[in-house]
Amino acid sequence: MDSDKKARLIEVANVFLWQGLTAFGGPAAHVALFHDQVVKRRKWVSDEEFLDLIGTTQIIPGPNSSELAFYLSYKQAGWLGLIVGGVSWILPSLAMIIALAWGYTRYGALPQVEWVLYAVKPVVIAIILKALIFLGKKAVKDMWTGLLTAAVIALNLLGVENALLLFGAGIVLVLIRGFGRDGLDQKAALLAAPLSLPGISAAASVSFTLARMFFTFLKIGSLLFGSGYVLLAFLNAEFVEGLGWLTLQQTIDGVAAGQVTPGPLSSTASFLGFVLGGLPGALLAELGIYLPSFTLVALTWPIIPKLREKQWLGHFLDGVNAASLGLMAVVTWQLASASLVDLPAIGLGLVSAFLVFFTDVNTTFIVLGAVLFGLGRYLLSG
Repeated sequence: MDSDKKARLIEVANVFLWQGLTAFGGPAAHVALFHDQVVKRRKWVSDEEFLDLIGTTQIIPGPNSSELAFYLSYKQAGWLGLIVGGVSWILPSLAMIIALAWGYTRYGALPQVEWVLYAVKPVVIAIILKALIFLGKKAVKDMWTGLLTAAVIALNLLGVENALLLFGAGIVLVLIRGFGRDGLDQKAALLAAPLSLPGISAAASVSFTLARMFFTFLKIGSLLFGSGYVLLAFLNAEFVEGLGWLTLQQTIDGVAAGQVTPGPLSSTASFLGFVLGGLPGALLAELGIYLPSFTLVALTWPIIPKLREKQWLGHFLDGVNAASLGLMAVVTWQLASASLVDLPAIGLGLVSAFLVFFTDVNTTFIVLGAVLFGLGRYLLSG
């Protein structure tokens, strides 16, 4: 291995191991943190390339922010980079989630983490806002993409599914701008894109096996569109209503564990896998939920640079990017409504916004500062 390739692998490992240790706040925050680290600071990709990668993660199944980490790792260091970056991103949250799951199965409850969430969320809001403004300048290219972004915000607040909005926005922009020199014969292929999630049928309660659990998580990983927060609906449909292996409260506790640890929310799968089958269950659940994403990223990577060579596909990606921006805006609003609940939280948000917008302080250090602040408040309150 030559020295340049080795240096790239080390850089990929360092970036995503650090992100896996510090990236609190869910998928929208992860996207904002990735943008800060790999576009602004390290210039691995341009803003337009970054937006295209976001758009691609939105139209293939799997956890979006993790797929973005996989794509960026692949871009920087090839096949080995995909593996090294992916494992570096997932491993910290996996270790922390397993520790939480061990405590949960032993004591029947999660450790008290409310103060950490209280402090981290205002910081996350500031980070997402900066990314929204910066990416918005690239995604909103004209009146039509601006109108699509606004329409997606309104429709998502009314409860329309993410997948429908993403594909719908892409199709609408193609129809508005026209198919260009590629001709209308491409229309059928585009309109054949999936517009909604496949249904999950209920089943009678069956005996637990590690193999059945693995293939159930593999199924979820193959069907999951949108942010990691959609995962709760899949978990409830499969493991609570379908197989009868978990209670709804256990699945909610699993999602909470994913929220209070940095890194991908989809590592909730390993929490529930541990509850069901101990350490082997946790590892198999993690493999099942992420294997489709690794595979799809490897398969789709060669075609991403060619997407904009087809005029109609470029229009489609512009529509998806505009919709992604709208969905990020909705998540930011919802997070702000739930987080800025009192004057100290608002004050923390304002301080964070100042540091994020007007200083060059690394965002991960701002998040870590909030974690320490939250832990301090928790200790003082006890």
